[in-house]
Amino acid sequence: MLSLQEISDRLEIEQLLVDYGYLIDSGDFDGVDRLVAPDAFFDHSANGSVVGDYAAFKTFVSAALPKFPSYFHLMANIQIWVDGDTATSRCICFNPLVVALEDGTRQVMFNGFWYRTKLVRLADGWRIRERVQEACFRYNAPPSLSLPSAGGQGR
Repeated sequence: MLSLQEISDRLEIEQLLVDYGYLIDSGDFDGVDRLVAPDAFFDHSANGSVVGDYAAFKTFVSAALPKFPSYFHLMANIQIWVDGDTATSRCICFNPLVVALEDGTRQVMFNGFWYRTKLVRLADGWRIRERVQEACFRYNAPPSLSLPSAGGQGR
């Protein structure tokens, strides 16, 4: 049976993961700042994005996502394992994106991936310490799709 602390931790972490998706989808990239630890590391290379610290991720995503007229991150099947002041999580993400094509038309492409996240409890709450995307599928991506260079350093 989960203790009240474990229940609270799991609910706080789940809310953080949902808030992350909401902030990214609403274009509030500065709002994501409050969800990450100072030493946060991101590896989104499975989908052509950044590998590096949070600043590199934020620079990349704030340049890449405005290229899509609309998109969202639907996260589900959230698994959370808490171990004191650290935690890990795995969740599925379904990410459709509308792509504006060169001829003025639009098409929808679909990404499916898993987020593997390591979290840490800081004085002001749970924060993302590491976030890795594991690709599952990409469907209907136009050949002309180009994103900013991901750059960054591996860990």
